[in-house]
Amino acid sequence: MKRSPGAAGFNGGSAPASSQLTDAVATSLAIGSLSLCLIVTLTVLSIKVAMAMPLPA
Repeated sequence: MKRSPGAAGFNGGSAPASSQLTDAVATSLAIGSLSLCLIVTLTVLSIKVAMAMPLPA
């Protein structure tokens, strides 16, 4: 079975929007990972502050 050269698939040239989509996905992943790191850092710091406080008698 032969395929025509213009058949759909991954063998054709990449679309111009492909690199923009890749950049958008990479940017959103970077922002998501940075926000996750910030949330974890704030959580750890708040736990440390809460443990440093004296217990009320």
